[in-house]
Amino acid sequence: MPCRDEAPLLMQLAADRRLRVVGINYKDEPDNARRFLGRYGNPFAANGIDRNGRAAIEWGVYGVPETFVVGRDGRIAYKLIGPITPDNLDKALKPAIEKALAAPKPARRSRR
Repeated sequence: MPCRDEAPLLMQLAADRRLRVVGINYKDEPDNARRFLGRYGNPFAANGIDRNGRAAIEWGVYGVPETFVVGRDGRIAYKLIGPITPDNLDKALKPAIEKALAAPKPARRSRR
């Protein structure tokens, strides 16, 4: 099961204080997700629920698992289709994260 294999890699990413790892529970019961996180650890700063798959459609998800790197500007900077593996973590995901972190912070909008 990809989720079990990804769990330690997500915990590794969550240990990086520069990042916020957020999870979306896709078409699964919340109790199942809670049991999974209790067993394998919870790397997520926040969790959401996509019971009917609408959020997946909005994000353009082809199938689970998928991982998105979202930049400080709120835009998708990188999308990994399929499970995170030790190989693609080092060769693709971490470089995409570093690139997103190196991007200039967006200008703040003034409130009026």
